[in-house]
Amino acid sequence: MEMIEGGVTAAKGFQAAAAEAGIKYQGRTDMALIYSEKPCKAAGTFTTNVVKAAPVKWDQAIIEENIKPQAVIVNSGIANACTGEEGMKVCKETAKAAARRLGIDKHSVLIGSTGVIGMQIPMDRVKEGILKLAESKSADFESGTAAARAIMTTDTEKKEAAVTFKIGETAVTIGAMAKGSGMIHPNMCTMLAFLTTDAVLSGKALKRALSEDVEDTYNMISVDGDTSTNDTVLLLANGRAGNKKIRYGTPEYETFKEALHFVNETLAKKLAGDGEGATALFEAKVVGARTKEQAKILAKSIVCSNLTKAAIAGHDANWGRILCAMGYSGAEFDPEKVDLFFESAAGKLKIIENGTALDYSEEKATEILSRPEVTVIADVREGSEEAAAWGCDLTHGYIDINADYRS
Repeated sequence: MEMIEGGVTAAKGFQAAAAEAGIKYQGRTDMALIYSEKPCKAAGTFTTNVVKAAPVKWDQAIIEENIKPQAVIVNSGIANACTGEEGMKVCKETAKAAARRLGIDKHSVLIGSTGVIGMQIPMDRVKEGILKLAESKSADFESGTAAARAIMTTDTEKKEAAVTFKIGETAVTIGAMAKGSGMIHPNMCTMLAFLTTDAVLSGKALKRALSEDVEDTYNMISVDGDTSTNDTVLLLANGRAGNKKIRYGTPEYETFKEALHFVNETLAKKLAGDGEGATALFEAKVVGARTKEQAKILAKSIVCSNLTKAAIAGHDANWGRILCAMGYSGAEFDPEKVDLFFESAAGKLKIIENGTALDYSEEKATEILSRPEVTVIADVREGSEEAAAWGCDLTHGYIDINADYRS
């Protein structure tokens, strides 16, 4: 497997575009298109929030009915959530307009929206944006990157990833783009991720690969504990690579899933590290666990702790907050057996042993915690399982962004 430059246009047969439609933002692109030269098999995972945005409902229906999509239209600025019948009408009209401009079936258009909840999307601007997208779509690298930038809201940087690998003797590619900075606490936010691949897969292999991997990637990140109304992860496969069909449970399936995991984990870390107001990616690794589930629960609880996140922001080795977060996680463990470490590019430092503080250097701890990527390692010394979760530090910047986000 090789990581390559690119995003959603890296795989054969996929094109992308960005357009400035003025839906809410001015002076920047705010609509994106992903287009496949042929219909795709598709898989998707969506928010578990009972309040689901109209695009989520639209996409769920397409995925559940096994319709083969050929395009995705995404807008930023307005989430099209809590918009009633008008919101679903916008999805329908968007699909019709895109189908007409792209020469495809209206039922083959998936939709994504992100931004402010409760506002109605101006359909006239969407239609103008779709015209621009259809006219400018391209398979080049720059078009994929432009699409990744167009779906940003409070994100500070675009998020892309792509890998190539072999199925037999055939080269296969997975490319992706994502957005998300706040309201990030997926449970499959305003998190969107779109993945494209030219692999030939069975429908079962495609859907199982995504649903299984989401549990260890996007569902292991948290910025602020809020599960969005719009969380969507879509994976499109157009089969252009021409490889021997990948079937569930085969070695080829494991190869595909390994590549998919790399892409998803890469994007998940980018999402967590670009949390609103964040200055550091905060990773929690739990090792020595009895079960994978125990490790996941403990790791997620650490990165979700606001007190711990604030301590990371202040470069303060306040390990008591970490043990506290582990203690209320709901997972059983013996706190008197826990060893705890801080690690970053500045080094690794053991903070506690058997649940008790060591005589460590506060200066070294501060140095380690001052780096842009910080890891806490908790060894519960009960087994051989491990898991990782990702979040970010909590700064005043988060409040500055969200105190007047709507206005």
